[in-house]
Amino acid sequence: MEETIRTEMRRNQPRIAIGDISTAGGRISFFVRDAGQVDPAVERVRALTTGVGVTGQRDWDVRVVDSNRVIVTPTEAGLADAVDKAMQVATEVVRKRIDELGTREPTIIRQGRARIVVQVPGLQNPEALKALLGKTAKLEFKLVDITASPTDLAQGRAPVGSQVLAYPDNPLGVPLIAVKRSVLISGDQLIDASQGFDQRTNAPVVNIRFDGAGGRKFARVTQENVNKPFAIILDNQVISAPNINEPILGGQAQISGNFTVESANQLAIALRSGKLPVALKVIEERTVGPDLGADSIRKGVIAGVVATVALILFMLVTYARFGIYTSLALAVNGFLVLGVMAMIGATLTLPGIAGFVLTIGAAVDANVLINERIREEQRRGRGPIQSVEFGYKEASRAIFDANVTNVISAVIMFVFGSGPVRGFAVVLAIGIVTSVFTGVTFTRLLVADWLKRNRPKEIVI
Repeated sequence: MEETIRTEMRRNQPRIAIGDISTAGGRISFFVRDAGQVDPAVERVRALTTGVGVTGQRDWDVRVVDSNRVIVTPTEAGLADAVDKAMQVATEVVRKRIDELGTREPTIIRQGRARIVVQVPGLQNPEALKALLGKTAKLEFKLVDITASPTDLAQGRAPVGSQVLAYPDNPLGVPLIAVKRSVLISGDQLIDASQGFDQRTNAPVVNIRFDGAGGRKFARVTQENVNKPFAIILDNQVISAPNINEPILGGQAQISGNFTVESANQLAIALRSGKLPVALKVIEERTVGPDLGADSIRKGVIAGVVATVALILFMLVTYARFGIYTSLALAVNGFLVLGVMAMIGATLTLPGIAGFVLTIGAAVDANVLINERIREEQRRGRGPIQSVEFGYKEASRAIFDANVTNVISAVIMFVFGSGPVRGFAVVLAIGIVTSVFTGVTFTRLLVADWLKRNRPKEIVI
């Protein structure tokens, strides 16, 4: 609201000159320099308020005191509506931070008016999760006030129009810095954030990218303030205050600080998922062991082992040596899927297990198509090498076509789905790619090596 009021006074004609905006005491107040413009200023601010609830009460109350001072105070209805909207946004932000890929299957629900219950299965590091959820991730870029004297800073005082913020990593050794109150650009215009490394020092950094409007604004701001320091502020604490040596074009910037790879990655996740509208505090924490699900896990493992053994026996009886190659491909496919999931930090939940089972079926289907095609080429009178060559060549077309449609389905589920649906889609997409590799490329290498070493005159398949 503060920035909106400032913009409204400057944008419309006639422009209304106002003093510094104060946000002390949970309300917004400012002076109108020209007493004749007080009424127009009040009208403009009232136009920014909206009605809430069935009564139509405004969310902000606007009044004038001392003839030229305007005070904007949130109403009870406005506060209640703001809390409700903030909790809705906070719930979604928490979900994005915990489960970007949908592979953890957390339970995140609102409880009462101002609480969120978060349940995460398979959590190994509760402290890291609490730190991530407690980060508001409010990112702002402001100019450094170079006119502030060290003496005033030490006493927590800043020039008019500026504020004093903590700067723990200040190279000057002073843990405080003065910055302008006006926000040059905020994190609301971010569209991406990722952990990277500084090309000069190889230190961990966070690379950020703005949307079109944010990129243009960032370019204009840096063009107008060359050779001036600006502060990168996260949750009202300065993490870096570099000098603008030249205009920064292209809508991309870099946040550097005293980061580790893990902390830079955590910050990137927080920025990428959006800022929290309210600060969250952990008021209760419980850890529940896996005893309740132990029986289900045991039965699931037994079912999986029985099904896999039955499948391997069927392939061995039906395709002999080629059944061995198929079984090896299934084992390699399983390790690849689990390896990729471990790389992205995914938890194998029930939807993920369903996707995993489907990929095993897809891998078997691929080898069945290939083996049957080789049999067909043999019946046509082709030799062993030609049968294998034509079998893989012809079957691969159908395999690739079928799996491309599966990948498209997985992508659609990931884009439009949420929670368990996205987790299923991620595992399915990974499994399809690995099953095509193991079912076609891996088994082909094994068969080619066998043909090269043994030169059989016929293939028993």
